[in-house]
Amino acid sequence: MHYTSTRDNSIVATASQAIAQGISKEGGLFVPTALPTLSAADFTVLQGLKYNERATYVLSRFLTDFTAAEVEECTTAAYGTQFDTASVAPLNAIDAEHNVLELWHGPTCAFKDMALQILPHLMRVSTQKSLPGEEVVILVATSGDTGKAALEGFKDAAGTRILVFYPVDGVSEMQRLQMITQEGNNVGVCAIRGNFDDAQTGVKTLFTDAAMQKQLKDGGMHFSSANSINWGRLVPQIVYYISAYCDMLAQGKVAMGEPINVVVPTGNFGNILAAYYAREMGTPIAKLICASNRNRVLTDFFESGVYDTARPFYTTTSPSMDILVSSNLERLLYHLADEDSDAVADMMRSLREDKKYTVPSVVKARMDALFAAGCADDEQVAATIKTVFDKTGYLLDTHTAVAFYVYDAYRAETGDTTPTVIASTANPYKFTPSILEALGVEKDEKPYEQVAQLHDKTGCAVPTPLAALRTKVVRFTDVCDGDAESMRETVCRMLHLD
Repeated sequence: MHYTSTRDNSIVATASQAIAQGISKEGGLFVPTALPTLSAADFTVLQGLKYNERATYVLSRFLTDFTAAEVEECTTAAYGTQFDTASVAPLNAIDAEHNVLELWHGPTCAFKDMALQILPHLMRVSTQKSLPGEEVVILVATSGDTGKAALEGFKDAAGTRILVFYPVDGVSEMQRLQMITQEGNNVGVCAIRGNFDDAQTGVKTLFTDAAMQKQLKDGGMHFSSANSINWGRLVPQIVYYISAYCDMLAQGKVAMGEPINVVVPTGNFGNILAAYYAREMGTPIAKLICASNRNRVLTDFFESGVYDTARPFYTTTSPSMDILVSSNLERLLYHLADEDSDAVADMMRSLREDKKYTVPSVVKARMDALFAAGCADDEQVAATIKTVFDKTGYLLDTHTAVAFYVYDAYRAETGDTTPTVIASTANPYKFTPSILEALGVEKDEKPYEQVAQLHDKTGCAVPTPLAALRTKVVRFTDVCDGDAESMRETVCRMLHLD
């Protein structure tokens, strides 16, 4: 299997080259030139496998320049005792209508662990194959969960350094504490004065900055990414949707070949894009339901076909979705536009220069056939958390509550009763203040006392990694401006390239 760029499909790369490089030289994203397919016979085999074995089965179809032993080594190392359940990504039927795919049982209590526990292993193998002898600098922009998951995955990994930028006022307190107390000799963390889109734009600019690239090369380094713009970060996410269908079969929710719907709370579009790829490979997914918060740029896009970022930016109780520029949407556009990389490059240029673009009518029609979309504001999220807990005793985090609200609204509007999987992206303790408010509890001012309050109210276990933060030492306090030049200076200082 080979990979090409969404903005220049004359480019041909192997899987290891795409992963090691992270982003194409002209700014495009790597995509497979063809997708492997799964049959009913494959799903029969997959049902009988453990999660890491399912990952090996699927990833081996994409990582064709890896040996079988290398793929198995990566999946075995990634999906083991660092997850608090043997099933890794369990499917929990909390009532007759809501099947919750719990993606937060890893070491940082967020769905990003599902990819970022394996990416360092994929990166190590890829770099050995395509860029031997160079040190990899993982450069990350985060709206909360990616930063900690990437830091945890890459800490003290041989031949790598990792630098993370996060918006100073755009993450939850628990997410901030997780990042600024991160252990490891190869890690660096800096807040920016700005929002996630500023951080993401700065990181993308550094990837294509010729002077920055020369400095790195002279220092025996190269950039790569742990954001979902990196194919090595996105491809492991495909596995858990395939795994979820296997579990729906095993639980008798569907018979072989019967369709399901999938609902995903999304900001940067990577998580739901992975579900799209699973569908295109043959997983029987009827509708992909895209759930947004008050920053409803994706909802408006799917309704109108116009992607417009010239709008207010809102800080919400679901901060990992506080995004206006959804980078992974570019990959979907490439596929739905018949792999016309010139058309995609033009749309991305319009987004950069005019802050919006409009998709061709044929692309809009294809979107309509595949996707539904909806959004929820903070009040609707809070009401959903309380209603679900009062009725079922199940505690949602704020992001998963967005998905619940959007799904229930979709079901009521359309009458679609197709069995549905809802992606649950974070443990509720990561957003304790918002959960307490939703449940009507007057919260303490101290973060760790809030955790105790939520435990007392709900009886839900406090995840060990979050409880351990109380005794961690703060290591990173730097803040820089959210422009590319300031971020460049910060990177050079952290890497001692001044």
